[in-house]
Amino acid sequence: MMIFKRSAIILPLLLAACAHAPQPAVVQPVKPEPKVEKPSNLPNLELTGQMLYEFLLGDIASQRGTPEMASQIYMKLADSTRDPRVASRAAHLAYEAHEMERTVDALKLWLELEPASLEAKQMLSMMLIGEGRLDEAQPYLADMLAAYPDRAGHALIKIYPILAQHPDKVAAFSLLQNLAQPYPRVAEAHLVLAQAAEAAGKRELALEEVRKARALRAEWEAATLLEAQLQQRSSPQEALALLKKYLAAYPEANESRMLYARILLERKQYAEARSEFQRLLDMRPENAELAFAVAMLSLQMGELEQAENGLRQALVNGKKDESTVYYYLGQLGEARNNQEEALQNYLMVHEGENVFPARIRAAYLLYKTGKLEEALDYLHQTPGQNNQQRVQLLSLEAQILRDAKQLEAAYQVLMQGLEKLPNHADLLYAAGMLADLTGKYEIFEQMMRKVIQVNPDNAQAYNALGYSLLDRNERLEEGMQLVEKAIQLAPDDFAIMDSVGWGHYRLGNIPKSLEFLRRAYEASTDPEVAAHLGEVLWVKGEKEQAKKVWDDALKLHSDNAVLQAVMKKFMP
Repeated sequence: MMIFKRSAIILPLLLAACAHAPQPAVVQPVKPEPKVEKPSNLPNLELTGQMLYEFLLGDIASQRGTPEMASQIYMKLADSTRDPRVASRAAHLAYEAHEMERTVDALKLWLELEPASLEAKQMLSMMLIGEGRLDEAQPYLADMLAAYPDRAGHALIKIYPILAQHPDKVAAFSLLQNLAQPYPRVAEAHLVLAQAAEAAGKRELALEEVRKARALRAEWEAATLLEAQLQQRSSPQEALALLKKYLAAYPEANESRMLYARILLERKQYAEARSEFQRLLDMRPENAELAFAVAMLSLQMGELEQAENGLRQALVNGKKDESTVYYYLGQLGEARNNQEEALQNYLMVHEGENVFPARIRAAYLLYKTGKLEEALDYLHQTPGQNNQQRVQLLSLEAQILRDAKQLEAAYQVLMQGLEKLPNHADLLYAAGMLADLTGKYEIFEQMMRKVIQVNPDNAQAYNALGYSLLDRNERLEEGMQLVEKAIQLAPDDFAIMDSVGWGHYRLGNIPKSLEFLRRAYEASTDPEVAAHLGEVLWVKGEKEQAKKVWDDALKLHSDNAVLQAVMKKFMP
């Protein structure tokens, strides 16, 4: 049996931002920084004229947009005055000028003059981390944490994002481990260690640390989310169990519920996922993305009315990408066999990644609603952005013309495409099939052999060529070899099973023929398979069984020409 490749109506599950939401961030409330005492060890210096001149010169340089000169002047003043305030000014000016080495030197001088300055320690440690000098940064970071131990967790949460940017993830983890060691009862310390361990490829250690964080603060959603995310890839069922238990205790934890819904979706537990997205939507009815997610899941589950309600709600709520909503409303219309409604929705798709597929479907529906010329004009006005799209346009145009019984016109469309893409397997296959339909058997064979040359594993090309020979009762041994090659490449393809069964029939091997034809018939209700199976049964003498196969097929495919022809042949 030969099959034409058609563009299928697909209802893909597209959850937009809900399906690909970023990983929940760990957010902590920012507490006010502790009040810093003014330095008490200020030098007792007389302000000389020279010093005043240099201060004015530095300030003027800063005001006139030359921080390099200003930082150089202030660094010199800091060395001569030994005043921590001047060193602080020099450090800030050097930082503004992007003079990293001078910034580090000024900060070290500042700390030498004012050892208790937390601001200097913070700036210096961050600078050293940025320069990749983690070992140098560690004592300054440790001093910062030790100065306010009751705020160590908050400080570690702020430090980690900076350390996370360091390319050596193992070194960053090691530094955090040393910093967190004095704080075993601080949940945040274990959380950042878990994040750093995961980044360093230490998954088991990451799980151990995040579980310590949860043991210290069972209600903390950030820790629960991180543990679930760590489990998600290797043990999704454990992640689901964890989130389910947490949500039972804290039902208002929306970030956890979102992750729970997403994992259910990834596990293809569509009904459960929709229930969770619906619960989130009930709490945030204005959220268009959630309405869209519920609609897509309903579409996937075949619950078309609920799918439409969700899509309409997404549209009313002002979903940013309205074209996406209209595209799926078009898909919904096709699923309902409402071609006019589907067409109108496809025509509303004006931007985004669905523009091309929407135009393809709209063109086909224009033809299906009796507007052949309008469908062809619409296709001709649709630009193809790449060869794949250009081939889709040509293939659909040929399909429409073929369905309209304009076989020669369809053939010429594909031949014109082959002038520009002479080795494109899909164009060669489609053109070859039309050549076979129009009796151009030599051209058909040349094209199928070229498809096989271009793509040696193309089972459909072997099948089409082999079946054509078998069906025309020519070169039967060669045809049988070709379809047997095809079934080696695609053993579960019902059309190829049909071809092999038909080949055995042509060669007089009735039992083997029935074996393959029955397998094909079980796999598909295709009328051509039913026609072949009925014919072999009839020839074998099982006429009542043959009639039943034909009658059953006729109920589903009353206008199929192949089926009608075989029934007329044996029951005139």
